[in-house]
Amino acid sequence: MSGVRRQIHLAAHFPGVNNTTVWSDPASGSHIEFDSFVRLAQTAERAKFDFFFLAEGLSMREHAGRLHDLDVAGRPESLTLLAALAAVTERIGLMATLTTTYHEAYETALQLATLDHLSDGRAGWNLVTSSDALTGGNFRRGAYLPYADRYARGGDVLGAADAMWSSWQPHSPQTRPVILQAGDSDAGREFAAAHADGIFTRHGELAAGQAFFADVKGRLARYGREPDDLLVLPGATFVLADSDAEAQELAAIVRRQQVSGPTAIVFLEQLWNRDLSAYDPDGPLPDVDPIEGESTIAPGSIQARSFTGRRRQVADAWRERAAADGLSIRDLMVEMASRQSFVGSPQTVADAIDAHVQGDACEGFILIPHVTPGGLDAFADRVVPLLQERGSFRRDYAGTTLREHLGLRTGAPA
Repeated sequence: MSGVRRQIHLAAHFPGVNNTTVWSDPASGSHIEFDSFVRLAQTAERAKFDFFFLAEGLSMREHAGRLHDLDVAGRPESLTLLAALAAVTERIGLMATLTTTYHEAYETALQLATLDHLSDGRAGWNLVTSSDALTGGNFRRGAYLPYADRYARGGDVLGAADAMWSSWQPHSPQTRPVILQAGDSDAGREFAAAHADGIFTRHGELAAGQAFFADVKGRLARYGREPDDLLVLPGATFVLADSDAEAQELAAIVRRQQVSGPTAIVFLEQLWNRDLSAYDPDGPLPDVDPIEGESTIAPGSIQARSFTGRRRQVADAWRERAAADGLSIRDLMVEMASRQSFVGSPQTVADAIDAHVQGDACEGFILIPHVTPGGLDAFADRVVPLLQERGSFRRDYAGTTLREHLGLRTGAPA
């Protein structure tokens, strides 16, 4: 880049009930009390983050017909929380995850326009399409949409919402809330290129991020859009300590805290596609083979479906890895299913984040702390100032709306 540093965009994700969260840490607090949400959102705003991000949970986390240890309380409903947070924050954007598979266009358009009014232009929508049969069972339609139909419905819902936002008088401050799209598939990338302002992705490693970045940006021209019209924002976790060596030690401890014995069995069942509850998580991998075909143990699960057609192949690779390194089921799942994106001293983490953005791997990150609500404090106090010193991150907000924070044009794509 010709001497001009690309500006990093940062957002904070409230992790809630997933395997990022370390419940057992003494610093871990409530995931449902309002004070926890306030603290994390205000910390992100103090650090001048672009937005505060909430996931959606329209069903309890069920697996093989039972609840497992990740889901103690489900997730609070995001729009209610964000409306309340609008009253105790001033500038930070407020991003709600809503699925087009089950939410209707008018309802969604009205709710997000209301949030945009209440927050003076800080509303955002993380648009997702649901593939979860358990969620589908909570709605009158039942089951879930076939994969090929999910994005078709998503486009219909968003198109109808856009029509309503642009026709309503008076419109909300942004007219169109910022649209983030979560999806890494080819259909998801194409949908983002056509409709979204940003894409929430899992590609956090530099080389993979650069390939994803180039692919998505290359799709924009056919929709009459410029490269800066769509921001690439991977989710990322981090572990900080005074030195790189200390951070690596702490990261190993965190990973084991994240993957309990029951959680390890759940992860393994997603590949094996059979009940493995009788196996010891601290023992060896099963000697039986996976059951090929669509998942019956976790129907609709994205992770479980990703193994379809290659279950035996992946299982053999995992067995080889476990045998070579002497790994138990839990040991292996710690290695395969739990990995931090950035580990090191504040300087090391700042360098890595900046390298991704300046190196065309992304425009920034949605950070997911493993401790709530104080897990973002060290990043805000020790990493953000380093990014500011090198001119890669703002020292203050220049505008008032989320679109202004992200440098996005007003209005929907053509």
